[in-house]
Amino acid sequence: MSEHYHDAADLRLLKEMRKLSPADFEAWLGLDNIVGREGGAIPKKYRELIAIAVACTTQCPYCLEVHAKAAKAAGASRAEVVESALLAAALRAGGAATHGAMALKFFDQG
Repeated sequence: MSEHYHDAADLRLLKEMRKLSPADFEAWLGLDNIVGREGGAIPKKYRELIAIAVACTTQCPYCLEVHAKAAKAAGASRAEVVESALLAAALRAGGAATHGAMALKFFDQG
């Protein structure tokens, strides 16, 4: 059994994606580079922990791998990684509860 839930070899297709839609690919790449940059108001370690939390909610295994390793390199602890994941879980659960309230509102309107 692989230690990953994804096939890292799939990333080789990014080169083809870049060729097929260069302007959109470059726009995405610019956004992707925001996470790992240094010198912003948010230090790199915290940028990576935020990225982990977001990757937990978007469920992107590629992002989880990249940002967990980058967070470690930036000095994050195992406990900080876990707290980031649990913060994401709390917000995702909160989103489900508030969407449930919206569903009830729409039900009552129908």
